[in-house]
Amino acid sequence: MANRRPTEEIARLGGEIYERDIRREVETDHHGEVVAIDIDSRCWALGDTVTAARDRLRAERPGAVNVLFERVGSRVIDRFGAGLLRGVG
Repeated sequence: MANRRPTEEIARLGGEIYERDIRREVETDHHGEVVAIDIDSRCWALGDTVTAARDRLRAERPGAVNVLFERVGSRVIDRFGAGLLRGVG
């Protein structure tokens, strides 16, 4: 299992991954959905809610601890969380 990174680092790295690798793939067809990004593996999953995105990412990366949640296409609630997948929800 990866070591837990500081929240600021998760936000910075996750934001970079989103902008560089994910944004172009999701913005047109998934506006308003949530992306859960495991910053250690760069694996990500989409869902209608944080819980749905988290569960999809958990299925692929059950040990992920450095995760950023990003709402697609929204600048109001841009990066709204980073946290441990286990024990959430």
